[in-house]
Amino acid sequence: MRTLWKLSKEAIRYRGLYVLAIFATLSLTLVNLAAPRVLSAMTGIVSNGVDEIDLELIRKLTMILIGLYLIRIVFRFMSNYMAHKAAWYLVGDLRTKTYDKLERMHLGFFHDKQTGDLMSRIINDTRDFELLYAHMIPESITNIVTFLGVLIILLSINFKLALITCAPIPLILISGIFFAKKVRPFFRITQSKMGELNGKLQDNLSGIHEIQSFGREEYETGRVNEKNFEHVTAMLNALRISAIFHPSVEFISSIGTILVVGFGGYLAYKEGLKVEDIVAFLLYLSLFYQPVTGLANLVENMQQSLAGAERVMMILDAPCEIADKPKAEDLGTCKGEIIFDHVSFSYIEGTQVLDDISFTCHPGEMLALVGPTGVGKTTITQLISRFYEPENGRILIDGKDIQDVTIESLRRNISVVLQDTFLFNGTIAENISYARPEATLEEIREAAKAANIDAEIMEMPDGYNTRTGERGIKLSGGQKQRIAIARAILRRSPIIVLDEATAAVDVETEQQIRNAINNLAGKRTIVAIAHRLSTIRTADQILVVEEGKVTERGTHEELLKRNGYYAHMNEIQKTDA
Repeated sequence: MRTLWKLSKEAIRYRGLYVLAIFATLSLTLVNLAAPRVLSAMTGIVSNGVDEIDLELIRKLTMILIGLYLIRIVFRFMSNYMAHKAAWYLVGDLRTKTYDKLERMHLGFFHDKQTGDLMSRIINDTRDFELLYAHMIPESITNIVTFLGVLIILLSINFKLALITCAPIPLILISGIFFAKKVRPFFRITQSKMGELNGKLQDNLSGIHEIQSFGREEYETGRVNEKNFEHVTAMLNALRISAIFHPSVEFISSIGTILVVGFGGYLAYKEGLKVEDIVAFLLYLSLFYQPVTGLANLVENMQQSLAGAERVMMILDAPCEIADKPKAEDLGTCKGEIIFDHVSFSYIEGTQVLDDISFTCHPGEMLALVGPTGVGKTTITQLISRFYEPENGRILIDGKDIQDVTIESLRRNISVVLQDTFLFNGTIAENISYARPEATLEEIREAAKAANIDAEIMEMPDGYNTRTGERGIKLSGGQKQRIAIARAILRRSPIIVLDEATAAVDVETEQQIRNAINNLAGKRTIVAIAHRLSTIRTADQILVVEEGKVTERGTHEELLKRNGYYAHMNEIQKTDA
C-alpha cells in the first residue's frame, strides 16, 4: 500500500485523463449491464408468442440494442485510450525522474551498482507501471461496478438463485490472496535477474575488444546464457504458480454455473421460475463471474508491477547524501583560490584515505599531486568538486566553504579532464562544446588550438564534423585527451582539474599535452595529478601524497634537494627515458 500510495502521488497530475477513463469505464459497464436485460425482454416476448404489437416492440428493442452496442464502442475507446495515455505519460515521467535522481546521486552510490541493472530499472521496471495504471486500475473499477450491478440485478430476479450464484466467491477470494503472497517473491527475483542480465550484456558490449583479444567469446557466451536462463527460470517459476491459479479459478467459477443451471431448473419445476428469468440469469452469469475470474490476471499483473515499482522506489527513495543546504548561495565566478583545511576522508568507515590534508593554491597557480597509486590523489580532486563530503575539515573556494554554496555554481567553476577520457557518440565539435553548447565554431577552434589539437582535426575528412564513435573509439588516446582539454578550456572555468592527462600516450603526444597545459598556466588555477613528472615540473607547488598524508611539498627544484620520494621518482624516470 505504501508503494501504491507513492505511485498515486505521481499519477495525480494526470487526473483529468483518469477521470475521463473512469467515466468511460463506468458508462461502458452500465451499457454492458443493460444489454442482457434487453435481450432477456426480447426472449420473454418471443417465448409467449408474437403478434403485431410484439413485433413492433421487438423492433424497438432491437434498435435500442444496436444503439447500446454502438455507444459501447465509443466508451470502450475512451476507456482504453485515456487510461493508456495517462499510464504512458506516467511511465515517461517516472523514467525521467529516476534518471534525474541517478544523475544527482553521489559517486559512492554507483560503486556497487551495475550500469545495466540501473538501466533495467529505468526502462523495464518503469514499463510495468503501465500494467498497473492502464489495465489494473480501470479493470478493477469495471469489475467492482459490474459485480455489484449484476448482483443487484440477480437479487431482483430471484433471491435464492442469486445466493447460490455467490457460493464460489469466498473460495476465489481466498485463493487470490494465497496466490498473491506466493507469486510476488518470484516476480521480484525475475526483475532482479533481468537487471543482472542487462548488466552482463552492458559489460560485455563495452568490453568487446578485450573479449575478442583474449579469445573469450565462447566463455562469455556461456556466462550470458547462464544469466539469460536464470531469468527464464525465475519467470517460469512465477508462471507455474499462475498456471495453477488460473484454471483453479475457472474451475470454481464453472461450479457456480453448474449450480445455477441445476438449481434454476429445480426452481422452474417447483416454483414456476419464468424462462426469460432463467435466460437473464445465464446471460448475466458470464458478466457476474467475469470480474471474479479476471481477478487472476489482475493479481498476477499487480504482483509484477509492484515488484518493478519496489526496485524503482529503491532509487527514488535513496537519500541524496550530497545536496544543497537550505540557504546555500551561488558561488558566482570565482577567482580560483583553493584551500584544504585539515581535511580527512574515508570511503569505508575505519579505513582512512586522506588524513589531515592541508594546502593552499592561489588563483592562477598550478598545484601538482604526485605519489604512488591509490594514496588519495584523485580523491582530493573529487572532494574539490564535492562528489564526496570530507569527514573532517573544510574545503574553501575563494574563502567560502564549498558546503555553503550550491553544487551547480561550484561545479560551474571547475572543469575536469580525466585519465579515462569520455567522449559522447557525436561530432568532435559537439564534444568540445558539450559544456557550452552555444559556443560558435570559431570559439571551438580557439579552444582546440590552445589544446594543440586543431591541426589534426582539420586534417580529418570531415574536420570538426568528424564523428568520434562510442566513447571516442575512432580517435587515439592522445587525441581524446586533448579534445577533453579543449572542452575544459572552452568552458572558461577558473579552475581546471587534470587527472593523469598524459597517461598512456607517447612522448610526442605528451609534449603536445604539456604545451596545452602550459598555455593555461597563469590564466587558470590548475590542479594536476601526474605520474610523469615532466608534465608538472613548472608547477608552482607540488604535493607528494603517501598513505593519505602530504609527506613532501615544494617546487620541482626544492623537492629534488630534499632527496625524498619525489627525487627518487625523478631519477627513475630519467633512467627510463
